[in-house]
Amino acid sequence: QVQLVESGGGLVQAGGSLRLSCAASGRTFSSYAMGWFRQAPGKEREFVATISWSGGRINYAGFVKGRFTISRDNAKNTVYLQMNNLKPEDTAVYYCAADSSGFAGRITDYWGQGTQVTVSS
Repeated sequence: QVQLVESGGGLVQAGGSLRLSCAASGRTFSSYAMGWFRQAPGKEREFVATISWSGGRINYAGFVKGRFTISRDNAKNTVYLQMNNLKPEDTAVYYCAADSSGFAGRITDYWGQGTQVTVSS
């Protein structure tokens, strides 16, 4: 019922910024919690940030340290991840996800294809 397509990744120098976008298709988009996850080379996929259907509940991973901001625009069927002060350790493939349970369950409902973020030193 939901398809997700990420964009906005690329190569940036340390200290720079990127804004990732996740375009969602499907009329039920607004009812899903949305999130961003990432997977770096040689590491497991990890949680970055999630946002509830209303935008009222937001969770961030500790490593964000105020640098990242997740937001959603339900009218545009899009979720964003604004990333500032990027560090080389932020280099990863970033995945958009949607989940009807607010990521409370073990399984996430939908995943995008991922977008590469590379931060050079």
